[in-house]
Amino acid sequence: MCGRYAASRSPEDLVGLFDVRKWDPEETLAPDWNVAPTKDVHAVLDRPLKGAESREPVRQLRVLRWGLVPSWAKSPELGVKMINARAETVHEKAAFRRAFTSRRCLLPADGYFEWVTGKGELDLEQKGRRKRPRKQPYFVTPVDGSVMALAGLYEFWKDTTRPEDDPRAWWVTCTVITTEAETAELPGAAPGGPRSLADIHPRMPVALPADRWDAWLDPGRHDEGELRELLGGLPTGRHRAYPVSTEVSNVRNNSPELVRELEAPEEETLF
Repeated sequence: MCGRYAASRSPEDLVGLFDVRKWDPEETLAPDWNVAPTKDVHAVLDRPLKGAESREPVRQLRVLRWGLVPSWAKSPELGVKMINARAETVHEKAAFRRAFTSRRCLLPADGYFEWVTGKGELDLEQKGRRKRPRKQPYFVTPVDGSVMALAGLYEFWKDTTRPEDDPRAWWVTCTVITTEAETAELPGAAPGGPRSLADIHPRMPVALPADRWDAWLDPGRHDEGELRELLGGLPTGRHRAYPVSTEVSNVRNNSPELVRELEAPEEETLF
């Protein structure tokens, strides 16, 4: 899954990286080292400009809320459960299938966090102890320090309790698409540590390589088969993983220290 990530790139950097043509400086988010569900996030998407004569899509940098609220939802509270969409079923799930064929986006990230249950705690858990297991967080990030472009979907939801002309009447929300975690050996895997992303967690977000960005964002692409192909066959060896402070487990903590590499895990791990 993807339940937390880091996004520290400035809007100016993202505009250049993704060839953005439209960005409102008033929609600027501060660097966020602990992006959690329901937070506002930067997203790159191709869409015609509102009020423009031309209906040609324009590459935009927008601020969306993480946790997709389907257009048919009775309440925005449903978005809390829609932070991820599975690549294997995204084309057939009612909450995602319409967005999959017409409203796709990229969510820029430095990397994402995932948690591994400590071996001692796991043993207790398996013996039926009800003590909540402690978990060691790992940060997964591109080997070359480049931006991680997470494949996402976005959707519009109308709050009918507000007047039509109220800008707060419309919610624009998003979700991150996930897939099975890679089993290939991690570059620079430390002795005694996870050997692959699958060792950390069975799922991972889909991080699209740059040569697939345009095709993924193109709202003119509607063929489910072609779109699903973009989510599969991803190149391996692009990411590394390392242990970070358990401080990241508290969503109130937010600083560059959260992605600082530790020499050793704080908790005894499974490996």
